[in-house]
Amino acid sequence: MSNIQEQIEQELQNARAVCSTDGASTGECAAAWDAVEELQAEAAHQKQSHPEQNSLQKYCEENPDAAECRLYDD
Repeated sequence: MSNIQEQIEQELQNARAVCSTDGASTGECAAAWDAVEELQAEAAHQKQSHPEQNSLQKYCEENPDAAECRLYDD
């Protein structure tokens, strides 16, 4: 996920630079901010697709034989 965050930061810097030199009402400025928004949407989608595990899930992944992690069939 850090890779997409780096891309967002780069696009933010690019958008700010483009808008400060070309003006806020230009098409180039709008396109630069569109790129930022698309990357932010992708980051949100990835986070939603891969929710983080809670501490018990992480523990059980590392210790599948632990008593807390046993699954019983009815």
